[in-house]
Formats: sequence, C-alpha cells, structure tokens
Amino acid sequence: MRPIRSLLCLLTLVSLLPAQPTGAAMTDDNPFFSPFATPFGTPPFDRIRTEHFLPAMMKGMEEQRREVNAVANDTLPATFANTVEALDRTGDLLGRVTAVFFALQGANTNDSIQAIAAEVTPLLTQLQDDIYLNERLFRRVKTVYDARSASGLDAERMKLVEDYYASFVRGGATLAPEAKERFRAVNEELARLQLKFDENVLKETNAFRLVIERRKDLDGLPKSVVDASAEAATAAGLKGKWLFTVKKPSMLPFLTYAKNRDLRRQLLTAYLKRGDNGNEHDNNALAARIAALRVERSALLGFPTYAAFSLDRTMAKTPKNVYDLLDRLWEPALRNAKRERDAMQAMVKKEGGSFTIEPWDWWYYAERVRKERYDLDENELRPYFLMENVRKGVFDLATRLYGVRFEERKDITTYAEDVTVFEVKEEDGTHVGLLYTDYYPRAGKQAGAWCGAFRSQEKRDGRNIAPLVTNVGNFSKPTAGQPSLLSMDEVETLFHEFGHALNALFSDATYKGLSVPGDIIELPSQIMENWAFHPEVMKTYALHYKTGKPIPAALVGKIAKSATFNQGFATTEYLAACYLDMDWHTLKSTVPVESASFERAALERIGLIPAVPPRYRSPFFLHIFSSPYYAAGYYYYIWAEVLDADAFEAFKENGLFDRATAAKFRRHILARLQADDAMTQYERFRGRKPDIAPLLKRRGLE
Repeated sequence: MRPIRSLLCLLTLVSLLPAQPTGAAMTDDNPFFSPFATPFGTPPFDRIRTEHFLPAMMKGMEEQRREVNAVANDTLPATFANTVEALDRTGDLLGRVTAVFFALQGANTNDSIQAIAAEVTPLLTQLQDDIYLNERLFRRVKTVYDARSASGLDAERMKLVEDYYASFVRGGATLAPEAKERFRAVNEELARLQLKFDENVLKETNAFRLVIERRKDLDGLPKSVVDASAEAATAAGLKGKWLFTVKKPSMLPFLTYAKNRDLRRQLLTAYLKRGDNGNEHDNNALAARIAALRVERSALLGFPTYAAFSLDRTMAKTPKNVYDLLDRLWEPALRNAKRERDAMQAMVKKEGGSFTIEPWDWWYYAERVRKERYDLDENELRPYFLMENVRKGVFDLATRLYGVRFEERKDITTYAEDVTVFEVKEEDGTHVGLLYTDYYPRAGKQAGAWCGAFRSQEKRDGRNIAPLVTNVGNFSKPTAGQPSLLSMDEVETLFHEFGHALNALFSDATYKGLSVPGDIIELPSQIMENWAFHPEVMKTYALHYKTGKPIPAALVGKIAKSATFNQGFATTEYLAACYLDMDWHTLKSTVPVESASFERAALERIGLIPAVPPRYRSPFFLHIFSSPYYAAGYYYYIWAEVLDADAFEAFKENGLFDRATAAKFRRHILARLQADDAMTQYERFRGRKPDIAPLLKRRGLE
C-alpha cells in the first residue's frame, strides 16, 4: 500500500560537486545524456548499465545548477513565467535518471545500486537544501507570491505559486543564517539514516530462511504452497527440502494453513523481529535518532512536533484531528477484535487445546473459523484468481468506467524478464501513457506493493508529455506446475495499486511541481477495491485457471457474506500502527528515546491485545522511517477510506458502472486533484463534504 513514488522536486544544485568521473560511462554511450530515442521515450533498459547512473546524476546536477542560477540571477522583475514556471521547468536530465535509478533501487536493486544510493543521497539532499536556502531565488519567488492575488493567474497557476512558496518556507528559506546551517546538517543526517534504515530492513528480510526437512512439518499446507516452497528450496541450493521466508507470499500461506504451531511461531517471530535483533542491521537506535532529528528540524521551522509540521499541509491539518479519527474507530475495532479472538479461543478449546491464542495462531484459526462460519476456504478461491485474468479484469473495469483500453507492447524493453508493458489508449485511440506491471518477488525487491513512474505527466509548450507508470507488487509466483494464483488480499492489492496507476495515467496537469495532500492520495487507489469482489466484475476475471469456467455463484455469495469477517483484526492492527506512527512524531524532545520501551508504552496505552501485533513494528516500519512521506502520515489510508467509502456511494446511487459518474470522478479527482484545493475538488465531485457513516458500515463498526 504505497503511494506513487517520486522524488521531491530536485530543483537545485550542489555548491561543491565531486570531480566528474571519466571513462566509457561519461561518453556518448551513456543513454541518459540525451532524450531516449525509444517508443514513447521509454527508458532503454537494454542499453542502461549500472555504471551509467552516477555520471548521469552528476551531470544532471551540473545542468540543473546552470538552470536554477539563471532563474535566481535574472535581472528582470520577477513574474510567474520567469520565476515559478521557469523553476518548474528545470532538471530534465536529473529527473530522467533519478526516476529510473530509484525505481530500480526499490524493485530490482543490488549491491552496486545500493552503493550508488549511499553516495548520491547526501548530494541530492544538498541539492534540495541549496535551492530552498538560496536567498536571491526565494526573494523572487516571494515577490510572485505576494502579488499573486492581483496577477490574474488561473487556479492551477495560483496553486503552483502557493505550493512553491510553501516548499521554500518549509525548506528553511526564512531561517536565520546559523539556523540554516544546522538545518542543512540535520537534513543530511536524516537522508543517510533513512537510507540505512531501508537497507537494513531489506537485508533482514532476505536473511531469514525457515528450512523444513520433514514432510510431516508441512501438514495442512495446500499442495501449491508445498510445491512453491520446494522450488524455492531448490533455487537456494537446498533440493529435497522446503523453504519459507518472511516475504508475505511465502509467509502468509504458512501462517494460515500449517498445523505445526511452533514453526508458525518461528516464522512470524522472525518477521516481527526484523531490525530488532541486536546485530549490525538493528534499526532501534536509527528509528529513535530519526525521530529526534525530525523534532529538531520541525522546531527550527517553528513547529512543536514533527506531526504538527507534517500535517500542516494536509486535509487533517492537526495531530488532534488525526487522533480524534483514530479514537473514534479504535474502541469498536478493538471490541470486534476481542470477539474474533474469543471465537478462535473457543475453537482451540473445542479441539482440546489448552493454549492461549498468540499472534502466530491468528491467521490459522481465523481461517478455521471462517470455514466453519461461512463454509469459505480461500484455497477454493485461488484457482479462480489467475494473475493474468485478475489483471485483465481490472483493465476491463477501467474500460467499462472510463473507456480506456490496454494493449500489450512487446517492443518496449524492461528491467526484469517478468515485467510486462501495456499501452493505454482512449476510446478514440489517443495515447494516454504506458503501464509497467511487475508483480513477483525477487531478492532485489523491497517488500510491499507500490505505484511509481519513470516519467510523470506534464505539459510543455502546449504539448502533453504522457506518463510512464509502474505497478510493483510481491504476489504469489508461478511454479513449474502451477501459474500465479492470487489470494483475496493480493487481488485487492492489485486493484488498489491499479487505482494509483489510473491517477497517474489520467493526470491532466501542466506543472510537475503541483502537490497533493497525502491524506487524499489514497482515494483513487482505495475506491478501486470496492469493485474487486463485486459479482459483475468477478464475472470478467474469476475464471478457473484449468477449466475456464466462471466462479460459482455460491462462492461469490460466501465472499459477500464474509465481507466484514476478521475486520476487527484488520482494523486494529492497522490503527495500532497509526497510533505508533503518531506517537513517534508527537515527541517534543531532541533526545532519542529507547525504542523498544517507547513502542511498548504506546501500544499499552491504547490497550492493544497481545494476540494482535501492530501491522508494522518500529524497527521495520519503512513507511515512516525510510522516507518522510508517511511520517505522521500512516493514517492516510483510513482518512482516505472515509473519502473512498463516501465516494463509492455516488456510484451506488447512480450505477456502479455509470459512465457519467466515472467521468466526473476522473475529471475532478483522477485528472485534476493537484490543480486546486483537495477538499474543493472532492466537493465538486460529490456535491458535499464526505460522510464517515459508509466507512463505519463497511468495516462493521457501526
């Protein structure tokens, strides 16, 4: 559940750059040194080599230095065109190379890429600081900002001016000289620590292996899971054994079906202990130091906490408003989770067990209770969720709602063999953009799922620059004897990330520097989940992978009846992570806390029951510690869920596939969300402010 990944606008340059490298990577064979001469300007992955990245980024920073200096040193009076718009147009080369580089760092990294990231991250942080702390440039931006009301700018240009001005202020432009120096130092240290946190989690994730040598330890596991683990073992040089990892496509089926309770304990404990093993990859001290530095950074800017700083530009506005929403949901969610735990405990007793339900029991007994209560076994569903069919199903849904179609392009090179590229076209054949789908785990891929872009949409000289969008996941891989068959959660995730992709593909903005509040960015993705298991949509994709027959109506009915099952657990584990995030970022001291005791106190305060761990523990909470995007922002998903549940009511009222409603949603939300105030855009779509009631009903929390 990650948002569109993008760098902050790297609009500045470094005062003292390292000497330029020499050799082949700096000659004309470096594909980044000119616009890509490929179909649609796609990255030429057949030509890109790792050694191309650093020279291209260095040259990109050098070029941007000249461009930014030209804006800052312009002798003409500052105007929108020669200052704000000109600033927005800088950095083409740097943007081209960093978009590809950081996409690979997340989806297909290696030691060389990680080493480059460690070298270049401080330089990119300096780039950002240099522009925001450039006094001459800030004076010009402020001049345009102060005159904006009388300048005759349209709404989009007005918002661009306001977004840039806010970025300068929040980037330290108004600080005193000595404060600016400390601000730079804090930013540089944060950049290094956040990168290190990310690297540690990846290494910890890849390090653990549960190797099973006795077949009886596989009791309860479906044949497909056993076969996949045998293939994984063979690939790891352990032929004749079975291998499980803490990556979710491997771990969750084991937790759900394995009868061996001790092995379930070992696997989940390893997952929950990532970054918390007292070794060279331990993240506890890093998390505490990152949080403390964020306090200091926020205080320099005049905010009492990092959360106050972070939320100032969101729809929520204040930490109190976030806590109020979490508190409203917490008690009913916790009550539901306790009822679910009690139902599982009753089953343990019924089967003659005497142990108390622990976290490693939850998935196993939840599946048992679901089967007993609804006669629904997820293994019955997987054969109907062939990945290719699910992907086609979400494409068909987009065609039905918005008229677009998707055509596979085999002439476009990719960065891995299991990446597939689709051209997206309007009904009349007009090119919209490209979508790269990358759905399977690999050693060099970070956990989770996200949407990114090799190029974002913008307009130049009256010409639309079409986006190149990526959807990345870690879904169940095909094996020698079986194709990729998805779980319900993976189906929902595929729909979710595709919603982000539509947002990126349908973007109709002129400028790349326009911002969107984080707590509405999940609306386009989460609303897509509402269609995932709708009977009319399932008809198009839920076809048995062997027979091609559609999923039986009885199974569809069971899915509908069990829609709120286990929602106590799902809501509670998520909200617990939200509280943990907010507690970290409402700290006021610049002295690092002791991470483990801080986390323990945060979870005890809300009364989280021992059987439910938070979705993310501090040492592997990548959302909030590997970058600032979700810091004090993990609540974004639930805030946006209020919006998506309410927005979906419009489709219920007018027809789930009503083209007029879809066109209105595309126009105001998917295409132009960044062009005006977020709540204003939502009200233009819905005709009123959002209502929380549909969310409470959906999650069974009324």
